[in-house]
Amino acid sequence: MRRVRARGADVRRFILEKLQRHPTNIGRVAAEHFGITRQAVNKHLDRLLKENAIIQTGRTRGRAYGLAALLQWRGAFEISAGMAEDVVWRDPIAKVLGELPDNVLTIWNYGFTEMFNNALDHSRGTWIHVGIKKTAVTTEMALLDDGIGIFRKIQTALNLLDERHAVLELAKGKLTTDPSRHSGEGIFFSSRVFDEFDIRSGGVSFSHQFRDDWDWTGRRDAAASPGTFVWMKLSNHTARTLGKIFDQYTSGDDYGFSKTTVPVKLARYGHENLISRSQAKRLLARVELFKVVILDFHEVPSIGQAFADEIFRVFQATHPEIQLAPIHANPQVKRMIARARSNAAAPPQSDRQSSKEPRRRS
Repeated sequence: MRRVRARGADVRRFILEKLQRHPTNIGRVAAEHFGITRQAVNKHLDRLLKENAIIQTGRTRGRAYGLAALLQWRGAFEISAGMAEDVVWRDPIAKVLGELPDNVLTIWNYGFTEMFNNALDHSRGTWIHVGIKKTAVTTEMALLDDGIGIFRKIQTALNLLDERHAVLELAKGKLTTDPSRHSGEGIFFSSRVFDEFDIRSGGVSFSHQFRDDWDWTGRRDAAASPGTFVWMKLSNHTARTLGKIFDQYTSGDDYGFSKTTVPVKLARYGHENLISRSQAKRLLARVELFKVVILDFHEVPSIGQAFADEIFRVFQATHPEIQLAPIHANPQVKRMIARARSNAAAPPQSDRQSSKEPRRRS
């Protein structure tokens, strides 16, 4: 009997976890996965409907299922002197989130307080709006302020040519416009610990999804919106911990934030090619703050000789203490990297010429 109950719980858990990807054919997907009949799956669907864990729309062939919102909450906070993010976290945010595993609640504590504090200290706004949606599987949280906008502020503070440059800088980490009060780690680690993370401001967005491989996007949308919008999503049952994410960005015996991953594709605008030294210098801005720099060439179809030379010969020669580690490079990109590194390893032209000169007899 216990085996039957355990198997039934497994089927219902599978349905909940896969429902968003298969809203119209979850019955067939679950039946094939467990080797059971569609009728058996329908019993589990009916139970989840009665428990208000899922909702149903349409009938017969047009039937679709979705996760029911167990909780939807909104709150507004007027920014004032003395307001503290940890106080707001304790009441009402933590109470609204309710019962969650300790590791999940720790992640939410970190993400909320970092994003709320950013709005308090940097937005120059007057209000922060917070929304929370919780289902049986995931929890989502959104924060919206009415301030200057995060990308515009970074652009102004760092004297960048375009707000989109700020997306690349955020992806590197250790970016702050107020170094005396902030370390620049909050957005970096928040973007990496949540299942999905998104910041939108001024028509520019910075998004990340947690997968086996980092999946970054940074784009300019058609419609610009005032202030800064932050959205975070996390599984209620993830085994991920904040400590493990921190550990991924330490190197050797240094337990500080000494390792970063730089998505090279964010140095591109549209379909432009990465060919110039100026593009390489933009990519390398501030990476001297790290000991290990992983250059992710995912979705970069090609690079030019000057771009590769600036990174893997010129920069590496002036910063030999920094480890540059390219990943996800296609064959063309690998050839250009190898060429630049071989030029760095070769002796200078004058040395090669002198070595060819015959020795003078004494």
